[in-house]
Amino acid sequence: MELKYDYIILGAGASGLMLVYRMSKDAFFDDKSILIIDQTKEKGNDRTWCFWEEGSGEWDDLLVKTWNNVYFGSDTFSKVISIAPYRYKMIRSEAFYKSLWESISSKSNFSFIEDTVDRFTELENGVQIISKNDTYFGSKVFNSLPNPETYTSQDKYPLIHQHFVGWFVKTKVDLLDDSAATIMDFTVPQNGNTRFMYMLPIDKRTALFEYTLFSRDLLKLSEYEDSIKDYLSERNIVDYEIIEKEKGNIPMTSFKFNDLNSRHILNIGTAGGWTKASSGYTFTNTSKKTKAVVSFLKKEQDLSKFYKNDKFGFYDLILLDVLAHHNEEGAALFSSMFKKTNIKTIFRFLDEESTLFEDLKIILSVPPKRFIQAFFKRLF
Repeated sequence: MELKYDYIILGAGASGLMLVYRMSKDAFFDDKSILIIDQTKEKGNDRTWCFWEEGSGEWDDLLVKTWNNVYFGSDTFSKVISIAPYRYKMIRSEAFYKSLWESISSKSNFSFIEDTVDRFTELENGVQIISKNDTYFGSKVFNSLPNPETYTSQDKYPLIHQHFVGWFVKTKVDLLDDSAATIMDFTVPQNGNTRFMYMLPIDKRTALFEYTLFSRDLLKLSEYEDSIKDYLSERNIVDYEIIEKEKGNIPMTSFKFNDLNSRHILNIGTAGGWTKASSGYTFTNTSKKTKAVVSFLKKEQDLSKFYKNDKFGFYDLILLDVLAHHNEEGAALFSSMFKKTNIKTIFRFLDEESTLFEDLKIILSVPPKRFIQAFFKRLF
């Protein structure tokens, strides 16, 4: 028997769960049947999300740590930077998932089914979903299950990966300065790529050290972990315990994910291109997009109309062209940007809230040759 719902969300990760949470908080959806499908409900601490924000925010009750300063490091420019009135905020996924599920579970019209989606097909009046255990029908479907084939099988748009391995490390004595988060430290060997260490000190004995690359190809696990070991050793951190590990691979591409949307299907999260293509930051954009989806559903039913092109997509495309074709120049590019541009302008630019004047400041802050080449290549 086919199970029918008004809305079906495929995947209960950050984007899917945040969208369902926003629906659960809005009376508009009280008379709608809503289903979430995922292979597993309890995902634990499978993600760490960070974002910058002015003052207090929606997710403050879930924060593990905040910083008023960030550190940027490279061979040509290094500085601890005050980000006031912003704060850099950190959330672990387990607390985030738990909080959202508590709200969602209180609504009787919301259901969760543990199942594996095999495929889904758009019909004239909705979407049929074939899973391992059953068949479902949704009038509208929100898909967060990525299909890498869509962007790896094309060469019109550049594709690199933000790939990383992180260790949560605990030392036996106070060795860490927890007053600043290291957002990029390019003093690690670049080896022809864009490589940096990302470090989040939770207290003076505990921190996440994450070895990160923006590049085409992934590494062997041992290469990431050896680089973390070397970084710790160079800072005289030798007596420590690894209390947790995480790893990830975020596609960075300007592929037009919105072209995959249709009247009844909206791709969300990484599957919808919600990751900021030029930086890999996802959390803030997902928070904004899920609010926008809820507002959109109250007045429009054609999901293909949700997305609108803007200038920031073009900026991302140009930057990714440079990083894809001149990957070894990433450290110089970001060093120049952070040296010449106010951090608040960079944040506004990455949040896609900057003015044209602020955009110009960013563009003029980076080495011009590669960007001019990439700009004219895409323009013509």
